[in-house]
Amino acid sequence: MQYKLEKPVSGTIGTVKYQCTIQWRNGTFIADEPVKTGGLDTGPDPFTLLLASLVSCTLATLRMYIDRKQWDIPNIAVSANMFQTKQGEELQTFLDRDISFPGVEVSAEQKDRLAEIAANCPVSKILEGNTKVRTYVYHEEDVDKKIKYSNGDDITVVWKPELCKHSGRCVTQLPQVFNLKAHPWVNANGADSQTIIDQVNKCPTGALSIQKNN
Repeated sequence: MQYKLEKPVSGTIGTVKYQCTIQWRNGTFIADEPVKTGGLDTGPDPFTLLLASLVSCTLATLRMYIDRKQWDIPNIAVSANMFQTKQGEELQTFLDRDISFPGVEVSAEQKDRLAEIAANCPVSKILEGNTKVRTYVYHEEDVDKKIKYSNGDDITVVWKPELCKHSGRCVTQLPQVFNLKAHPWVNANGADSQTIIDQVNKCPTGALSIQKNN
């Protein structure tokens, strides 16, 4: 398992309703809710951010394709909106994407091909594919069962099985240290101490932690 982003998108919220500070790899921005739902409208709301992701991915994908084909299409415009319907207990969401080329003559064949390309942009595939949202909550509380794996004089990896939700980050991102088929499954000598510390810090549940040895 390799994450798409080297640095995850993260966010925090204080007591100002419902203003969120979002951190991404190159800075921060504000997300908020509209005034009608209790926010201050100081930034895009979650639905707007979702649609913006689709719009920007579509634009970038079309620009790449058009440039590769060397077509003379300098301007591309994409807009998106959404609506939802409910039949019984099933909620169905529709995302409508409109593509145009302001001030540009584009043939019918080119338009049809670009519609196909847009439908296959990466975000479209995510939205229409088999997407699952996995949620983890970090636990700092102490538990009775702890298993320790030491590399000698430097660090000890502490594993709390009761907190482990098997997210797969450790075994897929640092398999030379974390290997479920090996006994013991943690080899604290499989990488240098800092690499192990960095990986353990990515554990989303607190099942893995580090103790510094004297």
